[in-house]
Amino acid sequence: MISPGDRPVPAEADLLIVGSGVSGAVAALTAHARGLRPVVIEKTALIGGNSAMSGGLLWVPNNPLQREEGVPDSAELSRAYLDAVLGDPTPPSSVARREAFLSHGPKMLTFLRTQGLDLRRCTGYSDYYPEHPGGLAQGRSVRMATFDLNRLGPWRPLLRRRNLFPGVPIHMEEVAAANVVTRTRAGVTTVGRIAGRALGGRLRGRRPDGLGAGLMGSLLHALVQRDIPVHTEVALTELVHDGTAVTGAALALPDGTAATIRCGAVLLASGGFSHNDVMRKQYGPAPASTAWTLAGPGDMGDGILAGQAVGGAVDLMDEAIWMGTSVRPDGTREMHLYDRCLPHSIVVDSSGQRFVNESVDYARFGQALYHRNRSVPSIPAWLVLDSRHRRRYGLGDMIAGLTPRTLIRQGYLRRSETLEGLATACGIDPPGLRTTVSRFNDMAVRGVDEDFHRGDSAYDRYLADPRTVPNPALGTIEAAPFYAVPCYPGDVGTTGGLVTDSNARVLDTSGSVIPGLYAAGTCAATVMGHTYPGPGASISTGATFGYIAAHHCRAGH
Repeated sequence: MISPGDRPVPAEADLLIVGSGVSGAVAALTAHARGLRPVVIEKTALIGGNSAMSGGLLWVPNNPLQREEGVPDSAELSRAYLDAVLGDPTPPSSVARREAFLSHGPKMLTFLRTQGLDLRRCTGYSDYYPEHPGGLAQGRSVRMATFDLNRLGPWRPLLRRRNLFPGVPIHMEEVAAANVVTRTRAGVTTVGRIAGRALGGRLRGRRPDGLGAGLMGSLLHALVQRDIPVHTEVALTELVHDGTAVTGAALALPDGTAATIRCGAVLLASGGFSHNDVMRKQYGPAPASTAWTLAGPGDMGDGILAGQAVGGAVDLMDEAIWMGTSVRPDGTREMHLYDRCLPHSIVVDSSGQRFVNESVDYARFGQALYHRNRSVPSIPAWLVLDSRHRRRYGLGDMIAGLTPRTLIRQGYLRRSETLEGLATACGIDPPGLRTTVSRFNDMAVRGVDEDFHRGDSAYDRYLADPRTVPNPALGTIEAAPFYAVPCYPGDVGTTGGLVTDSNARVLDTSGSVIPGLYAAGTCAATVMGHTYPGPGASISTGATFGYIAAHHCRAGH
């Protein structure tokens, strides 16, 4: 196994891949398998990008693992679902690009399995719109098996850590049960299994992990085993364009010097622009702040800007994979993904009114924050809960039953013995909050959310508490003390970027192909448009179009 930094960046390559997340890694493996010489560069010191920080799922309709386990799906059913969820075609979400995703996604997974990657079906994790035509409550996502990070050898310290349960060898289908560990036998069993996996691995000298670490650890291991060059702290400064095609790239090297690499093609897979304040203000919805994002620090829009500099068109620049986020006084971001889906909680605006089904997927939740009537401030919104929620479930990274008083003293977590007192502490209209809670409690007792249908969807129920009846997603808010945290529209990556065709080739503002230039992942405007259809949709589209780009690039050699 070659060690990091053992060799210089070459002067030539068949395919230069900018970015080391799933899009770039899958493209590199594909290119290598097809006889090309790929080179991967990563501008940060760590490998894996947002993919390593994620839940590590790939949402792939009609995938081979579904067929092997007898889960009914088909190209027709998947197409019906995408059409129902995505709506009318647009340039990023054209019929041709949708068909390319549906056709090549299963092939991409089959290819990864031939490369030795141990993929498993993520059992039971529902599509995000399961009641739409073609939707599946059983889900279409796959994940990597538990991966021993020690197999990476000297490369292990270079793998980026993730946001969700860092260092815990958990899989996404275990999260829902783990969230109700204080409530169900299944939760206790699940947490015990995870603990046993961690302890057993350590006793054997292993470092088992799952989620994004398992995914990117497996992919990085495959790259290293094949001696595919991966260079960290090497940044793209500009693309070389000879007037006809992209023929190379100018690079900034770790020692501060510059270099140029000649190549047959460049794949931009360097992520979005979550941390670029200028771009967010230029393109995104307002208000916005880089302080709210959960994306990796490398998301500065470099690839998008480089593509624009050679004429590339952009689209969907106001869109992201939104995530409800709160910010602690020390700047630490907290992800509110599951806590708002559990009983005894609601989300309200400054008037004290609910405006969203709290259990919807993270992308729709963030969109709801922005789409709320601007005359009623909803940024921040407030996640309000009672003492039973705090006793039974986690809140951000606070485990059930443990509420650090420091966070209350610092003003991050608001607490009061009365709803009126909580409202005053948060700047919420007290009568408005009291009226909302009264109506919500009545609906919770009856088990029917007449306002926003919380708990009606299979997705809502998957993340809820099965011991809460008659609706596992609804629980009254009446047990003092009451708590609240401010909730902002954070994100785990922007999804607008360079417009590409069904072969992942970058298009210019006239709709023509820019020869020699490809884009995939959140560097490209997503085929999913303004919608997020299932868990791992961004990772799967990045991997699929990275796979497509490497195949198309090979056809040109």
